[in-house]
Amino acid sequence: MDNSPHITPLDHLGYMRLALSLAEKCPPKPTNYRVGAVLVDEGTNQILSTGFTLELPDNTHAEQCALRKYSSAKNVPEEAVGSVLPTQTVLYTTMEPCQTRSAGNTPCVERILGTISGEDGGIKTVYVGVKEPDTFVVGNAGQSRLEQAGIVYIHVPGLEQEILHTATAGHRHP
Repeated sequence: MDNSPHITPLDHLGYMRLALSLAEKCPPKPTNYRVGAVLVDEGTNQILSTGFTLELPDNTHAEQCALRKYSSAKNVPEEAVGSVLPTQTVLYTTMEPCQTRSAGNTPCVERILGTISGEDGGIKTVYVGVKEPDTFVVGNAGQSRLEQAGIVYIHVPGLEQEILHTATAGHRHP
């Protein structure tokens, strides 16, 4: 990906800050979280793709946008993106990937699981800034679903307040 910021290898907080800066590009709405996602080849420290909520048409989520943009860049259907991902691909996302979608789109957890292609392909680790609040879906099971499938789920501490402030901009706060 061209014009990528330089982030030191394994600087999880640096990648989460980048994801947060992407989330801030999403227009505030009362019906969406503003989320950012960064797809990284951890073996080469190369940013493969980025995404943020509503970046692409059709009520898209950040993870969905990053995967869709990468599959488009590699000229493969979205469903086959796992076959072209480097073996050490990881995903940074400011919020726990969704397990349920109310708008008819495939949940982000299913998209991540769909990248698994044999023993080598697919996203093996997901770095997350915060758990999904219970605002739209109570008890999101994204973390447990990923872990049950063998995907490593790692919380990156340090930006929780900023992430939640950004994610809920546009929501009514009591």
